[in-house]
Amino acid sequence: MNYYNEIKQELINNEIYKKVKDYSKNRSDLNTYYNVGKLLVDAQGGEKRAKYGNMLIKEYSLKLTKELGKGYSERNLKNMRKFYLFQKGQPLVAELTWSNYVVLLSLKNIEEIKYYISQIIKYNLSKRELISKIKNKEYERLDDKTKESLIQNKKINTIESFIKEPIVIKNNLDKNEITEKVLKQLILEDIENFLVELGEGFTFIKSEYKIKLGDRYNYIDLLLFNYLYNCFVVVELKVVELSKEHIGQVQMYMNYIDRNIKTVTQSDTVGIIICKKNNEYVINYCSNPNIFTTTYEITNL
Repeated sequence: MNYYNEIKQELINNEIYKKVKDYSKNRSDLNTYYNVGKLLVDAQGGEKRAKYGNMLIKEYSLKLTKELGKGYSERNLKNMRKFYLFQKGQPLVAELTWSNYVVLLSLKNIEEIKYYISQIIKYNLSKRELISKIKNKEYERLDDKTKESLIQNKKINTIESFIKEPIVIKNNLDKNEITEKVLKQLILEDIENFLVELGEGFTFIKSEYKIKLGDRYNYIDLLLFNYLYNCFVVVELKVVELSKEHIGQVQMYMNYIDRNIKTVTQSDTVGIIICKKNNEYVINYCSNPNIFTTTYEITNL
């Protein structure tokens, strides 16, 4: 059987279809590359042999490039083969572009791929945005319980599930010494990325939020609101190891928000402490289930 001619015809038909049916060219691309991937696997004698047999792909790539032009490099044909092996037996996800799939096929963990597919669908991620999430190891920084829930397609109802460990904060200011003031400045310089790092549904209200406790004014480092969980979020920044005094401080701020700002239709305020080093003993000592901790990691651009 002449697999080359079949592959060539699939690609020619796709180019013609895209010119006529521009509105659905992405699905045409996916279908075509899936079919080409299957033909490549068949031509190489099945899945086991296809994993190692690249000489045929090199031969086909040279011929297709000569006859059809650019776009049919060895790498592209190998990606089509990998796409077929990954997608086989599953319905195509129309929300994903071929560029999305090419990025995902570089990953080895199937559950990680599934996670990023869900993120692409949910947030309509571009190729650049997807690469950024993978580069920042977003999936790897989720806790094991959240990963397991995602694998089993369980609904996640807790705000802490998507808080990553560690939080990555970009050092746009190229600061050598990180004080609490500098840490806050770095966060505010890139507040959008910080909110994404925290998880889903976070919105920014104010930094240095002023409250009065007794006769003294206090300032909450960052006050946020989470629209998915309908609650205020108090964020405190610490460049030292977590202590029980820090937890007491956050608890005090949370109580203030609950008593003076929260409405009856809103959920209890949540507290997040971002510290230099996690301390399991202190966390276990704390009895408030609404206080969560995570460490931070400063990265230079």
